[in-house]
Amino acid sequence: MTAGDRVLLGFLLLDAVLLALIELLFLPSYLGSVQVPITAALAVVTTPLLVAEAARLSPRRRVAGAPLLVWFATVFVFGVFGPGGDIVLLNDWRSLLLIGGGALPSAVMLGIVMGKNPRT
Repeated sequence: MTAGDRVLLGFLLLDAVLLALIELLFLPSYLGSVQVPITAALAVVTTPLLVAEAARLSPRRRVAGAPLLVWFATVFVFGVFGPGGDIVLLNDWRSLLLIGGGALPSAVMLGIVMGKNPRT
């Protein structure tokens, strides 16, 4: 990896942290009286893209899976030990939808990347 690739990977990891925070903070959104977890849909789209872009930089598993691990760690840490001791990760279906929607498509994307480069 070149120095430019390392900088880009750093930006991808920063994006993973920022997206996880935004997705957590807007998870309990309502549209009128209806719960609308639109950030779960955002997680379904963005986290696999981060993994795919990291895999484009380097086919190594550590590099390709880094955005997924950073996203998941951010969701866990800030969801359970939120700002000011608040629990941001709700105890209902929206939390499961966020975690599943962010982690499962990213894991599938990581599997696709590793299938293309089985030796790394």
